[in-house]
Amino acid sequence: MISLNADIPAELAPLSWLLGVWEGTGVVHYGVGDETMTLEFGHRVSITHDGLPHLNYNSYAWLLDDALTPHITETGYWRLSRPAAEGDPGPGMLAGTGDKPFTTASAVETLRNSDGGFDIEAAIVHPNGVSELYLGQVKGARIDLATDAVVRSASAKEYAAATRLYGLVDSHLLWAWDIAALGQQLKTHASGRLARVD
Repeated sequence: MISLNADIPAELAPLSWLLGVWEGTGVVHYGVGDETMTLEFGHRVSITHDGLPHLNYNSYAWLLDDALTPHITETGYWRLSRPAAEGDPGPGMLAGTGDKPFTTASAVETLRNSDGGFDIEAAIVHPNGVSELYLGQVKGARIDLATDAVVRSASAKEYAAATRLYGLVDSHLLWAWDIAALGQQLKTHASGRLARVD
């Protein structure tokens, strides 16, 4: 049975271990043809909530050169995957028209899947014209995600699919990101280890 923190919406209980600001380093190792890019970077991930039943996700990375050159950023929203209910707001700015669903631990428990985890969705947007919709699950302190959809603008580089893995290991947030891009099949792309700093 999950336990609830009165400071966050009940639906966020399975994801609450992610909340905070995490910082550390990571490495990119990705080959295209005969060339392989390898680089180390600094990385900061901020995961917050605003009282709604989703997490706000923001990631910023910089090169570990003398100037600490900005490298990439991405932002998004993570939530438990469930059908929208009458009490949920939206679409757009429309208000919900009933009681808010899943406000108790027992109600959230009904969302547990047959594997013992909770199905989740993550929408992640990149400023270079790529948007990703991930589906997956959180089970304890591990999250497995795979893209269900990738949308690219006409100006974006070729990018077809991805998987992401997050886990809490020895109080550190470890992550790995595999991508299918630039004509390559899905393969290892980047990983990192972050410590909670706030």
